[in-house]
Amino acid sequence: MSNPAAVLADAILVLHVGIVAFVILGALAVFVGRTRWPWVRGFRWRLTHVLLMVFIALQAWLGALCPLTVWEQALRRRAGQASYGESFIEHWLSRVIFFDAPWWSFVAAYSAFAGLVIAAWFVVPPRRGMG
Repeated sequence: MSNPAAVLADAILVLHVGIVAFVILGALAVFVGRTRWPWVRGFRWRLTHVLLMVFIALQAWLGALCPLTVWEQALRRRAGQASYGESFIEHWLSRVIFFDAPWWSFVAAYSAFAGLVIAAWFVVPPRRGMG
């Protein structure tokens, strides 16, 4: 039977990858689907998207790790695992979203992407009453 802390850590990593996909693919969807997909103008969806990206950029500016990363790593330690090296899910998904680069490059990338998401708010404005 698997260690519950390790299973939860894997689940958090899957959630983390899902959030990264939501932010990146959501921005792409706004521009690609602005005239084809009415849901990309949904107010709640867009507000969630922009607030999430601003939160990510703000974390980077403050030098803070993502709370999901902190939680996942704590669970891995509790499970007796080394960070990012024990399970199949952890091994492969972590390589999709974690890179070895100087901190300033993440701050710059998150800030630029937040700027893109904010710009999308004005270029492809959401509509109230669409979700």
